[in-house]
Amino acid sequence: MSERSRGPLLALRILSAILLAVAGGIHLYLLTVGVGGLLGVLFVLNGIAGLVLAIGMLVTRGALLRITTVLGLLFELASLAALLLSLTVGLFGIREVWSFTLVPETVIVESIGVVVLAITTAAVLRRPRGLQTA
Repeated sequence: MSERSRGPLLALRILSAILLAVAGGIHLYLLTVGVGGLLGVLFVLNGIAGLVLAIGMLVTRGALLRITTVLGLLFELASLAALLLSLTVGLFGIREVWSFTLVPETVIVESIGVVVLAITTAAVLRRPRGLQTA
């Protein structure tokens, strides 16, 4: 496969990894500003998952890359849905407000993440199995 045909997929994978790492990093950062209890535990899990998926986006190939892109997309969707639910009707008894630390920024990052990961997932899944090396 030529370098030219691998370039766009590699760029999508790098951008996806950055967005996953940022989403995970935001949740880990929020622990330092006092988020605790059940929400703190969920943020730790979210942060770890975001960082693991970001690394996986860069180092996996073949079938593992397919799985990683799908999981990354589901992760971003679930994180965004949980935040939007907590902003509207509440989630696990927690009601969030727009003025809390990094809420607007998180909505923007995770929304962009959903779009980019949807494109990355489509690109990876459309690629023939033998060409999953990029």
